[in-house]
Amino acid sequence: MDLRPHIEKFARRFSEVEAALSDPKAFDHPQRAQELSKEYARLKDLVANGKSYLKIIADLAENRALLQSEPTDSELGQMAREEVARLEAEGIRLACEVQRGVLPPDPADSRNTIFEIRAGAGGQESALFAADLYRMYTRYAENRGWKCESLDSSASDLGGYKEMIFQITGTDVYKRLKYESGVHRVQRVPATEAQGRIHTSTCTVAVLPEAEEVDVELKPEDLDITVCRASGPGGQGVNTTDSAVQIIHRPSGLIVRCADQRSQQKNKARALTVLRSRLLERKIDEENAKYAAQRKAQVGTGERNERIRTYNFPQNRVTDHRIELTLYNLPVVLEGALDPFLEPLMAHDLEEKLAALKL
Repeated sequence: MDLRPHIEKFARRFSEVEAALSDPKAFDHPQRAQELSKEYARLKDLVANGKSYLKIIADLAENRALLQSEPTDSELGQMAREEVARLEAEGIRLACEVQRGVLPPDPADSRNTIFEIRAGAGGQESALFAADLYRMYTRYAENRGWKCESLDSSASDLGGYKEMIFQITGTDVYKRLKYESGVHRVQRVPATEAQGRIHTSTCTVAVLPEAEEVDVELKPEDLDITVCRASGPGGQGVNTTDSAVQIIHRPSGLIVRCADQRSQQKNKARALTVLRSRLLERKIDEENAKYAAQRKAQVGTGERNERIRTYNFPQNRVTDHRIELTLYNLPVVLEGALDPFLEPLMAHDLEEKLAALKL
């Protein structure tokens, strides 16, 4: 697709938003000012990427012309070939960034994210794998400068987690991590397996954009809120006060429990945050149900009945089944190196959406 008209459109809109924000009256309406500020930040990056993309296109043309005029074995010709390869790779990356700007922005992309990891089939090995996944995501978040905070957890007797709920806050968290929703499968030889047989187990991962109060209205009369003493390790502070909070949402039947903070008020606030996010996800799923057939083939639908990735320890292999991508660096991936999967997933998702819009 020809990106020049879109880049010019971004530049015009950027000038309009910049002018609007320079007017003091814009801040008489805080909500509108916030929306303009977000659009300004988004357009600023798009305009910068657009300028870089157009420069690379021009540089590519010059270097290709140089290749045509220079002997293939000359030093200048070799340098031009290397530069063409570098510029082509950078041009593809910038083109993807500009193309993303063509699509209507997803308001959820800029939100903080709640992760829910649950052990599935496989018993104790599944609980241990849940702990591996939790470590993988927290390491990835640390590498990107994001903040992780535990909301609730249920430890397994022999190690690992039956369930782990935590929040990641930062820039574009949901935009990058929403593709992690689904069933993750692990294949490895458990420590307790005497004959070296490979054991297969699974965990489910749910990735929820943090809901705001305006997204989901929680009526006090619809909530049953109880407090109790937290269980598990924690000693003096956790186990001796009624700090754990459980909330039942009567209309939906959803139950949320938070116990990882010593303060009852903090646990209540976090439980309400998780409840809003689950209700928002349910609301979005219901709205999208009518388009299920169209969306089924798209990446990142978040359907938890689909196996999305396999981690095979004997073969040192990680395979993402949605884009048929396999890498042989399992320990590195489990240390948080997720971008080699996330970048192709984002690019594939972009292709699907652009194709749906016939762009």
